[in-house]
Amino acid sequence: MTNRITDRASIPLAKRIVVKVGSSSISGSNAGQIRPLVDALAAAHGRGVEVILVSSGAIATGMPFLKLDARPTDLATQQAAAAVGQNLLIYRYQESLDRYDIVAGQVLLTAGDLDNATSRSNAQRAMERLLGLRILPIVNENDTVATHEIRFGDNDRLAALVSLLVRADLLVLLSDVDALYTRPPSEPGAIRINEVAFGDDLAGVTFGDIGAAGVGTGGAGTKVAAATLAASAGTAVLLTATGQVDDALSGVDIGTWFHAAER
Repeated sequence: MTNRITDRASIPLAKRIVVKVGSSSISGSNAGQIRPLVDALAAAHGRGVEVILVSSGAIATGMPFLKLDARPTDLATQQAAAAVGQNLLIYRYQESLDRYDIVAGQVLLTAGDLDNATSRSNAQRAMERLLGLRILPIVNENDTVATHEIRFGDNDRLAALVSLLVRADLLVLLSDVDALYTRPPSEPGAIRINEVAFGDDLAGVTFGDIGAAGVGTGGAGTKVAAATLAASAGTAVLLTATGQVDDALSGVDIGTWFHAAER
């Protein structure tokens, strides 16, 4: 059974949470953010929450080991970087999770896996079993074999689809920015949007990019689209900064809250 989460104050009552983190938040100079991210996930896990992490970053993590200074543009090199980086990324997460005696389970998916009824059912069954065993699933796109899916929106849509797959109570979208604003926060006159009512088309909001240029592929627009998708299926969404994940999972009044439809 899941719980109906209607506002930030009820987040501590959530039984199943999907957390999505972007490439720029946990790779390169920000690789150190993995530790506090794991601290927050472990705290939720410790109070009985079923936590699923959707983590980008395979390509960005693999780039230095291929001696690349910028994200590759050709598909074959993207796939090679992902193959190297995914291994290292999971190692870094598991090394940090070891402090809490939590075991991670790697789940690699493509958009096609969730479009096909049979593979979607298989993924759902595997995810439910992992959660039942108190394993923390770490989901990423299978970038090594993906084609156009590599430009899927920096896993924002994947995170929303995973939240639908497991009927999560809450989806937390983490980025480099603390909330959604009426325009890019670096521009004058940008105002933080505290809440988004279900069905609000956010007319008049100007979307900029979220994430370090050349590393991540998502922006505010992809996060809003993902939030809308999850909310339409009854999963509430909180958009905030990676550095505030502990407060986010504790129900502190931060970020932008997307109200969900009734299930």
